[in-house]
Amino acid sequence: MALSPNGVDQEPASKRLHSRMEASCLELALEGERLCKTGDFKGGTAFFEAAVQVGTEDLKTLSAIYSQLGNAYFYLKEYAKALEYHRHDLTLARTIGDRIGEGKASGNLGNTLKVLGRYDEAVVCCQRHLEISREQGDKVGEARALYNIGNVFHAKGKQQSWNCAQDPGDLPSDVRETLQKATEFYE
Repeated sequence: MALSPNGVDQEPASKRLHSRMEASCLELALEGERLCKTGDFKGGTAFFEAAVQVGTEDLKTLSAIYSQLGNAYFYLKEYAKALEYHRHDLTLARTIGDRIGEGKASGNLGNTLKVLGRYDEAVVCCQRHLEISREQGDKVGEARALYNIGNVFHAKGKQQSWNCAQDPGDLPSDVRETLQKATEFYE
């Protein structure tokens, strides 16, 4: 803060407000993160939503808040809201050219779509996560993406098996093929 000799603040009010806004957004987001880490996802989402309302010009921070909101809503089983925020995160990551962030957002979308039984869309999102992780040399992201694709095929295969009457161990060929894909991605 720049003070004149008589102690008057010479920084423009807009600059002070912007600085305070950034601090408030970050402080709210950090509290939301802290609450989620303790398992209080409802409280965490309230702080993340407040951080979004306060706003920030730091798009990387906003992307992180969207991601955390999506994850918190996922744990609360509010999948429509989880999808909404993971889509916001994906759009923002693409806008700022954050390829790793784009991959993670794609993976988060895939996991949410899987829970909703939208397996084909989930595979597309998880495949995008895999492609970006490989492109970026992100081995941890690559492993997560492979595991998530395996999970999508596993869930799809289980659902397919519920829809047919069979003897234990005698699965229809489409179910066996889907479960075999899951095994390949897990391996």
